Amino acid sequence: MKLRSREAGALSPDFRLLAVGQGMSWLGNAFQPIALSVGILLHGGSVGELGYLMAVLMVSRTAFTLAGGVWSDRLSPRTVMLWSDLVRAVTAALTGAVFATGHASFAMLAPLTIVSGGAGAFFQPAMQSLKPTLVRADQRQHANALLSVLQGVSMIAGPALAGIVVGFAGAPTGFVINALTYLASCATVWRIRSTVVRTGDRGSFRADLAAGWRTIRERDWLFAGIAAAGIYHVANGVLLVLVQVVALRDLGGPHAFGFIAAAEGAGGLIGSAIALRARPRHPLRIGWLACALMPLWAAGYVWPGRLDTVIVTGLIGYAGLMFFSVMWETAIQDEVPHHLLARVASWDSLVSFVGMPLGNALAGPLTGWYGVKPVIGGCAIVLACCALAPLLGRGSRNLRRAIPAPDDGVPAPEAARHT
Repeated sequence: MKLRSREAGALSPDFRLLAVGQGMSWLGNAFQPIALSVGILLHGGSVGELGYLMAVLMVSRTAFTLAGGVWSDRLSPRTVMLWSDLVRAVTAALTGAVFATGHASFAMLAPLTIVSGGAGAFFQPAMQSLKPTLVRADQRQHANALLSVLQGVSMIAGPALAGIVVGFAGAPTGFVINALTYLASCATVWRIRSTVVRTGDRGSFRADLAAGWRTIRERDWLFAGIAAAGIYHVANGVLLVLVQVVALRDLGGPHAFGFIAAAEGAGGLIGSAIALRARPRHPLRIGWLACALMPLWAAGYVWPGRLDTVIVTGLIGYAGLMFFSVMWETAIQDEVPHHLLARVASWDSLVSFVGMPLGNALAGPLTGWYGVKPVIGGCAIVLACCALAPLLGRGSRNLRRAIPAPDDGVPAPEAARHT
């Protein structure tokens, strides 16, 4: 592993704008689920209504994810991000207004949820396409890790802040804050000077979608990684339900769950911080090995099943997971042609959107058949297999970062033009 003390250099003003906007947006996103739960459960709604709305949001994101990838590759990703932020700002504000009337219902909230989820599905692949145009090739890993750190901080601070604000000011205020952060993100994206010029003939939607999948199939490391992630997310979806049961029932109740969540967040920050500096020659080799630390997190709930052990394994596991995430994202940016990047990112995202809720749904039946801890132990084995299986292929083991030195005057990607 080779470290370059000055490799990252100064990130561009455009990237700094993106980072500021996304930091605010991620912070604001923490208000949405808390405001939704408070607005429904404390004002006459039922758990069933809340669950249905959460399902509507997930289905909407899943349904529009691939379309988001195609249109982000057809248009300027900056344009797609602007419209996505604007639409979500409007729907968040309208949702707050609905709750402010005191007569919120599923029939009123579901259409807003569908629009908001669809707009979010367009944003993510567009951002994946825009990011590599804002930094030099040798800065991509550093930029991805920095955004990962910002997201981790937002995921820790956001829920705590949202709980305080929504608890005192109510659900409508939470949605208004969410809307304002979308507008703040929109303002920073608007100021980004980098634009992407699309060239070449545009095919049919189906042909464009198929081209993204063909790009994945042509790269064994990419296909193996996405296939492994599909199974991984199902197992992880089961675990995210069952570990809460163990924490609340056997490890000390709500305060134990809070300690565990804090350790997981801190671990994610540590993994992202390591990725800021580390420059492995074979990023996926070390990345998948780091991802293989996650089974320790799951196994800690089974043996020895103590709170201190779960906290330590959660710290280690999530550090490995976030380090892998940065390595994976950087490899895709390096190896996939830019005009196909959003479509590949959308296929990658679709795996998690489908796998996680499927795992959530399987948690109950599996527990009824086998018991909580045997299922957790089995899922830990599945996580380990999914993390190590891609390394059986040469593509994952031998993929190397071939990037120029930072003082070689790396040009911006051909697709990017500064105006």
